[in-house]
Amino acid sequence: MQASIVIVTKNRKSELDFTLERLYNLIDTTQVEILVLVDGGEDDTSLLEGKYSAVHWTFLNKSVGASKARHMLYKQAKGSVLIGFDDDAHPLQADFIKIISDLFKTNPKVGILAFQEIKGVFKLDAEALATKPKQDLQFLCSEFVGCGFAIKKETYFKTRGFPDWVDIYGEESCVSLEVLANNEKILYTNAVSVNHRVDMIARKKAGHNYFRFEKQLQNTFYYYLVYYRYPSVKLLKLLYHNFRKYALKDFTFFKAYVRAIATIILNLPKILKYRQPVSQSCIALKNSLPSPIFH
Repeated sequence: MQASIVIVTKNRKSELDFTLERLYNLIDTTQVEILVLVDGGEDDTSLLEGKYSAVHWTFLNKSVGASKARHMLYKQAKGSVLIGFDDDAHPLQADFIKIISDLFKTNPKVGILAFQEIKGVFKLDAEALATKPKQDLQFLCSEFVGCGFAIKKETYFKTRGFPDWVDIYGEESCVSLEVLANNEKILYTNAVSVNHRVDMIARKKAGHNYFRFEKQLQNTFYYYLVYYRYPSVKLLKLLYHNFRKYALKDFTFFKAYVRAIATIILNLPKILKYRQPVSQSCIALKNSLPSPIFH
């Protein structure tokens, strides 16, 4: 098995159906396995199991969160390369498997490929690709975006994997830092583009920004606590910045801020058990590298 495509989903049957149909048209499922973990939920995603019989399905009765679900699912993958997509994201290049393989072969020190993310809902893939820069673009970067990336299996299992102490938002930063700490590199490339089919206006109207703010605040706090040798200053700046910029100006943000602080206090003993600081030079390296490009 040369590669494994891994997807975690919850309550998004139609989006997952779209993604799986696209993948079925692009890959040979006898050579590339697809693994899907359904992280609890209340919809009828399970009905897709009969439609996509080549997929290796895992169903959880109770949701554990996206990061912990990935932590569980990636252990099942057999491929030498693990390719992660969100359930609402699909590759735009028909030969994306070959491109990934070639890039890893020509860049032996690279452990992760971060794909170009193209956000938006398009009628045709050609419309999404039309937004892609014509010139090839590659550079070493600080992390990857979870909606589309590839990681060598051996690289992944040198780390502690996606953290099971994070629920959602921020888990990619943890894996990225541990990969850099192991002296491997992350390469951004637009040779593989992923259409992340999100309607940003609809998400904002649904209050998604408040949910994301709360999760990112608590998980960034955990990130500093786990990986920084002396995190006190970073933690205080994090809390002050988010209180001043968001909580003071919007009551809904304020409530999200208070919930995040309460969650942090409640989970502090558990998070401290995962504490494993990396070197200051590794943190400096990550901070000096550019972020991947996404639209």
